[in-house]
Amino acid sequence: MTLKALKDTLELIVFKHSIFALPFIFTAMFVASKSLNGTAWFGWHLLIFGVLCAVSARNFAMGVNRYHDAAIDALNPRTASRPSVDGRIGKSNMKIFIAINALIFVLSSAFINSLAFWLSFPFLLILASYSYFKSFSALAHVILGLCLGLSPIAGAVAVLAEIPLWSVLLCCGVVFWVAGFDVLYALQDMEFDKKMGLFSIPSRFGHDASMAAAALFHALAVLFWLLFAAAAGLGGFAYVGILVCAFILYKEHLIVRKDFSKIDRAFFTLNGWVSVAFMIFVWMSL
Repeated sequence: MTLKALKDTLELIVFKHSIFALPFIFTAMFVASKSLNGTAWFGWHLLIFGVLCAVSARNFAMGVNRYHDAAIDALNPRTASRPSVDGRIGKSNMKIFIAINALIFVLSSAFINSLAFWLSFPFLLILASYSYFKSFSALAHVILGLCLGLSPIAGAVAVLAEIPLWSVLLCCGVVFWVAGFDVLYALQDMEFDKKMGLFSIPSRFGHDASMAAAALFHALAVLFWLLFAAAAGLGGFAYVGILVCAFILYKEHLIVRKDFSKIDRAFFTLNGWVSVAFMIFVWMSL
């Protein structure tokens, strides 16, 4: 692969947005390892194959999304310069990219444990479903949240070969966290989505209802994170971290309400801090 092709591929999958899911995978692996081995370190084997699973799963999901949305993205000025639209990455190459990453995900899961292997197939189905939900349901934001919310469940399964309650609660927190900031992000395309008949909370219910929905989703995220900390038996640092994350989300809403042109800052920078801060404070509590 040439340097240009690599650059185009990283732009296609928006690799920098991996910062949203990876910390929650590691958070779950830290907690699971501590409960199983008495230490938060889960070993090099799980680190290597866990990262392979995380990266390939995200590549697969983004590839399917870009492939499915190429015709729509071509009509949207905000997305018309994506590699999947302007011809830098053709449809045949995108199909190959999707298939290769699906294979890597399944094979890497098999090297972790049998439960991870069998779960890899429904996980891929869920990851591929988001692009299609946008065609008929405003719940697409929640489906996107579920795609990232699977990460802590996957992290727990990798270490424990089971799905503990705390990982489900952490999953729910991530679901509503992602759904909340995705609703805010979708405000950029509200008029375009209306014109194209696409389903999103902004296009179906308007600006004010979207702000209220995003606030509700983020309140639910904080609630489920608190329940996760209690169920996992975490210490005080975890609760401090959750309060820090809640404050960051509050700032995100203030920024969007005050100056919508700064949505990119609210979307990427602040939410990146949420995931990283969450992981660090949980690790400190362990």
